[in-house]
Amino acid sequence: MIQEIDFNGWFFKLLFKYRIKCNVFLFNRIIHILCYIKKVKIGNNVRFNGFPKVHRFPDSKITIGNGCLFNSSKNSIIVGLQKPCILFTFAKGSEIIIGDNSGASGATIIAASSIKVGKNVLIGANSTIVDNDFHSSDPSQRTLDAIPTKPIIIEDNVFLGFNCMVLKGVTIGENSVIGANSVVISNIPKNSIAIGNPCKVMIQRNWSGSQPV
Repeated sequence: MIQEIDFNGWFFKLLFKYRIKCNVFLFNRIIHILCYIKKVKIGNNVRFNGFPKVHRFPDSKITIGNGCLFNSSKNSIIVGLQKPCILFTFAKGSEIIIGDNSGASGATIIAASSIKVGKNVLIGANSTIVDNDFHSSDPSQRTLDAIPTKPIIIEDNVFLGFNCMVLKGVTIGENSVIGANSVVISNIPKNSIAIGNPCKVMIQRNWSGSQPV
């Protein structure tokens, strides 16, 4: 019996496989030019799949390392994106620094002081990283001039699952995995698997082996 070839399936498989390359080919140069105009520092071989929203406040900085990928197109990934990537500084002296070979899909990164993302970090779909509260909990202090803010550090090789939220003052140690839908409000040590709201460490691993400590 001759097996029927699914030509339609193969065609759309190829289309799906090369969608990022097509989007990067169409939009990447334009986005690089816009970032250059906005004085956003971009390393070599940085790719933009779809249009991100990038805003640099005066006297602040946004720096993107080599080989990074930002997915902003709705069909970029299988789970779908609710929004494009957003990189936004909104205070004098604030900074967003993203290390080499990191990637984000529909992620929101907003800094009033400092957000540093290490190398080889994967930021899952629709995740949010914010180093401030936007408004004080004190009703008399709810102005943009008095927002509580503390730096965020995400170290090398961290993986954030989709819909994660990382809040002010947090450090996530290298090689750690944050489970989907987690809200990180306190430090996570290196080599951890953590999940939940609030996010808590479930497992700590040896970096060199597959068995948990």
